Amino acid sequence: MLLGTTYILNDEPCLQLSEVILQSPGNKGFRRYQVINVIREGDRLAEYRKDLGKAKKFKGVDQFRIPGGVVTEEGRYDILHTVGELIDIADGLRKGSMMDKCEIIGINKINEA
Repeated sequence: MLLGTTYILNDEPCLQLSEVILQSPGNKGFRRYQVINVIREGDRLAEYRKDLGKAKKFKGVDQFRIPGGVVTEEGRYDILHTVGELIDIADGLRKGSMMDKCEIIGINKINEA
């Protein structure tokens, strides 16, 4: 079962951080959310959501998911990163300073369809 939480700590074990565009509650349009899955006492998974603002404010900024750990064959979590580490990575991705998609696939220009 996935529990919701209203707080996270930078040193908590983090399974995943994602930034995605979702419909906001109350039908107020689309917004970008940072969704962080942390591991709490007893290997309980909890989800924290932070509203980053209107989706159109992030035009040209890709959505992403950053894994912070894996689920083992035994069903336990093997966590490699903390909340703070994944937030630092997310900040870099959002600013576009971490990777160049064109460089990754070895082209100079991405043609838009």
